[in-house]
Amino acid sequence: MEDFEGQARDQGYQCIAGVDEAGRGPLAGPVTAAAIVLPPDCDLTGLDDSKKLSENKREFFFEKLTRVTGLWFVAVVSADCIDEINILQATRLAMKQAVENLKNLPDLVLIDGNQKIEIEQDQKTLVKGDQRCLSIAAASVLAKVYRDMLMVDCHHEDYPQYGFDQHKGYGTKLHRDRIREHGPCPIHRKTFKGVKEYL
Repeated sequence: MEDFEGQARDQGYQCIAGVDEAGRGPLAGPVTAAAIVLPPDCDLTGLDDSKKLSENKREFFFEKLTRVTGLWFVAVVSADCIDEINILQATRLAMKQAVENLKNLPDLVLIDGNQKIEIEQDQKTLVKGDQRCLSIAAASVLAKVYRDMLMVDCHHEDYPQYGFDQHKGYGTKLHRDRIREHGPCPIHRKTFKGVKEYL
């Protein structure tokens, strides 16, 4: 990890938020985005991009991150909204909502990827930021674990026939087979290939 937060503090920024999303690719469920402000010098040894961590490690860091700071928020944008405005715009909207719902607004936002968002704060985009920047990695874990919990605790209970507890809405063979068998449900993304053919 490079010390983007330290560099920003050297430039005079005091409240620096990392932002990342989860769930751009699935065929069902929302896209989530998290914003988090890490306290300086907190020990997060082993934290990495959520995709590189095991499920147990992600859950461990989720619990730790939500303990070490009160400045975090996960925004949720529904499948209906994704269908209405497209996944890129829905992801940018979720990131904007995550930042704007922090209890203290940051003066700098570090964003994973290359897409800026419509916020008043200064912002810096970082390609592969979830692998290079600690606060973005933290945001990636919050967004991923929160989305997984939604898919298992809410949507699987509502629509058990699709197996959301196993694939979290991603386009696995099991999921595609269940869509073929049962047709799409209300949380499927109806503009996505793999769903729209069965409407």
